[in-house]
Amino acid sequence: MEYILIFGFVSTLLLIIKTDARVHGVKRIDINQEAGFDENYVVTWGQDHVFKSNQGKEVQLSMDYSSGSGFESKNHYGSGLFQMRIKVLGNNSAGVVTAFYLTSKGDTQDEVDFEFLGNIEGKPITLQTNVYTEGRGNREQRFSLWFDPTTDFHTYGILWNPYHIVFYVDNVPIRVFNNNTINGMSYPSKPMQVVSSLWDGENWATDGGKTKINWAYAPFKAHFQGFSDSGCHVDDLSNNYNSCGSSMYWWNTMKYKLLSVYEQKVYKDVREKYMNYDYCSDQARFPIFPNECRYN
Repeated sequence: MEYILIFGFVSTLLLIIKTDARVHGVKRIDINQEAGFDENYVVTWGQDHVFKSNQGKEVQLSMDYSSGSGFESKNHYGSGLFQMRIKVLGNNSAGVVTAFYLTSKGDTQDEVDFEFLGNIEGKPITLQTNVYTEGRGNREQRFSLWFDPTTDFHTYGILWNPYHIVFYVDNVPIRVFNNNTINGMSYPSKPMQVVSSLWDGENWATDGGKTKINWAYAPFKAHFQGFSDSGCHVDDLSNNYNSCGSSMYWWNTMKYKLLSVYEQKVYKDVREKYMNYDYCSDQARFPIFPNECRYN
């Protein structure tokens, strides 16, 4: 009976993904048509731990005891749909964090995070999402995925527009963070870059930091694809950030103000079945829940 339920849910996901791609017209990543890494991205640290292949259309980040590695977009953005195909490391990866996120610079950064928290062999990878505004985060929601993210590439996306931020996994919305500045809530609004990294998070990432990295399994490796540019560029010289909210960009049109009917259904199902932590439900941590919880 459990197998039938799982099969039915995954079948529903596949149907909704296909229908949603047709209704919303979101372009899916085609690796053969993607830009090469060097066109839009640059390695920022661990240069000797970054390896490019397939004419720059795939990048491997590695981490050993000496260093992790990372890269970021050459451009800053004010809105857009940002997607990356990622194959997460497996095989006793406890304590290792694979990250894909948007971030501004400085101590009061805005940031929108996907973080894959490694685990010991036989235990699932946790996908953690987080949102920072003015340097304040602590807005974690965590998920156990309906597939193994270590065996193949999957597409992770962040839609950021004036209405909301939507986290997507294979075009399935798993989290929405609404813009409620009208009600006094903060919302990411600073120009941000796209960043990916592989780093040592053993002090917190697995079992709250109790399970440490087993360096005998190093080097740890994660793979990335999808380096095309799909956001509104912010030019520091012309300070054109406000134009990034314009409906001239397809992701800012009214069609993307709310989730579609199909997205709303699968969003509800995914969160009921696969979300295993929500900061808005953690009363031990937040005796008084953050104000934005009533809107998200």
